[in-house]
Amino acid sequence: QVQLVESGGALVQPGGSLKLSCAFSGSIFNLYVMGWYRQAPGKGRELVATITPRNTSNYADSVKDRFTISRDNDGKMVYLQMNNLRPDDTGVYYCNADLSGLRDWGKGTLVTVSS
Repeated sequence: QVQLVESGGALVQPGGSLKLSCAFSGSIFNLYVMGWYRQAPGKGRELVATITPRNTSNYADSVKDRFTISRDNDGKMVYLQMNNLRPDDTGVYYCNADLSGLRDWGKGTLVTVSS
């Protein structure tokens, strides 16, 4: 059973930076495409970024050039470095592990961007 535990969410001012972490356990990490998704208040969950076991990454247009996803295969960790944060980046950020369409989710960590 895959378990994902996110951390790092906080209140940050517009233009600030934050780094989210996700700890993976319960399976073979190197087999999974890992991702970050977010859900803003009153909206559906949306893709933020994904990264394959070989470090190919993909980003939503809204976060390109501001966010960077990375992974540590030895430590079974996934990170999301978020720079130049905007109020519309506010939401609960979820870590996702995808094995050929079989998905597991963490419980999320709250990011609030506000002055």
